[in-house]
Amino acid sequence: MWWEIWWDKVMGLTSLQVRNAVPGMHADGNGLYLCVKPSGSKSWILRFQMSHKRREMGLGAVSVLSLADARAEAARLKVMIAQGINPIEGRREAIAAQSEIRLAEAQARTRRAATFKVAAAEYIADQEAGWRNAKHRQQWSNTLKTYAYPTIGDLPVGDITAEHIIKVLRPIWSEKPETASRVRMRIEAVLNSAKLKGWRSGENPAIWRGGLEVALPRISKVKRVRHHPAMPWQDVSGFWIDLANRDGISPRALQFTILTASRSGEVRGATWSEIDLADGVWIIPSERMKAGREHRVPLSAAALTVLQRLPRIKGCDLVFPGSFKQPLSDMTLAAVLKRMGLGQFTVHGFRSTFRDWAAENTNHSPEVVEMALAHTVANKVEAAYRRGDLLAKRKVLMDDWTAYLNSGGVAVHDQG
Repeated sequence: MWWEIWWDKVMGLTSLQVRNAVPGMHADGNGLYLCVKPSGSKSWILRFQMSHKRREMGLGAVSVLSLADARAEAARLKVMIAQGINPIEGRREAIAAQSEIRLAEAQARTRRAATFKVAAAEYIADQEAGWRNAKHRQQWSNTLKTYAYPTIGDLPVGDITAEHIIKVLRPIWSEKPETASRVRMRIEAVLNSAKLKGWRSGENPAIWRGGLEVALPRISKVKRVRHHPAMPWQDVSGFWIDLANRDGISPRALQFTILTASRSGEVRGATWSEIDLADGVWIIPSERMKAGREHRVPLSAAALTVLQRLPRIKGCDLVFPGSFKQPLSDMTLAAVLKRMGLGQFTVHGFRSTFRDWAAENTNHSPEVVEMALAHTVANKVEAAYRRGDLLAKRKVLMDDWTAYLNSGGVAVHDQG
């Protein structure tokens, strides 16, 4: 027929090869078929048998693969089949390999695009749920923004070297050693996170031991130790009488701070729901403690008296509320000292006053005193075996402290 002659000329096939019992499938030989779909699209199919199963493998459309190329590809695949290699699996492996290559290339592009700012933002977002408060996040962001970003913020995180880190730290290493130390540790943490995400490789250029220690002096060599000016314990009793005679919420907050040997922030944020007046205990939740652990504070009779004389404000749970039912500012208690002509001392310094008094004027054990100050146990083994909080012993300690404050300077000794 005329169409068979035309097909032979176009496709290079003989009339015998075109005729096939399967509609739409036209054999060329050696397992190669031309598949013509009802839609009119044409493609090459290789039929073969492997492991006693009949398989079909698409080779490509006629529009992109000529008859000669299709025959050559079929011949190549038939050799593989004769060798026991499944060409379909081989193609899948090749596609997987190409996918891996493309993924590696995409990761490389990400590494090149991920700047230190991006890595730092992701690290902060990943970690902030475990931080104590929003202030900690702000400190992280502010220190990096102020000291690190101007130098390395826009650099690809994988290109940052020790020279870059030194350039960040050197201007503040001697002038602001504590800040510089925090900046270094924060950069180190960000770069560790970036390495974990595959954004950089190799050693962390911000590490201290075996790294920056050869380029910068130890912080302990340049750090100027700054102690909180503390009132001598011998003078605190006379001051206490003057403080007790002053009116206002701020003097009462300062009294309570001294009576409990607490940090001013813990007192300024204290709520009535934390205080058990019946049992004489103030329970500070972990999220408000520096060490991140709940702290029970035994309240002496004087501390309870301060609380009982305070007014309660409707709709406000704060024990020492400031303006607009907000916590007192951190300068409020310091202002009390300034008005008393004692601005050279700090509120935090009264913790040192308490500690010196306990060490020099009582027989209370250092362990009880440290727990009263809510200090973290440095020895990890000791901390692991410590179970109680010595509340009863600390109650005796705080009663002795109150007695000394009201004694007019007369020494008070506990009974051990």
